Amino acid sequence: MPTPNRSEIQPGQRVRIVEKQNQPSGQQTEGVVARLLTKSSSHPHGIKVMLEDGRVGRVQQVLGGGC
Repeated sequence: MPTPNRSEIQPGQRVRIVEKQNQPSGQQTEGVVARLLTKSSSHPHGIKVMLEDGRVGRVQQVLGGGC
């Protein structure tokens, strides 16, 4: 499944991310986007974001919600 492009991700949306330490296992974390950290429109491993609780990871799936 391809990762979402930057244009598909907005602050306030609920997403699933993979944090750096979980990349080998692929364990995903769910949270709400606070900021987008990747400037390019796409990235092969997912757009890097910061969640509202401060965790940082690459978006694997957009779940919805938000503005």
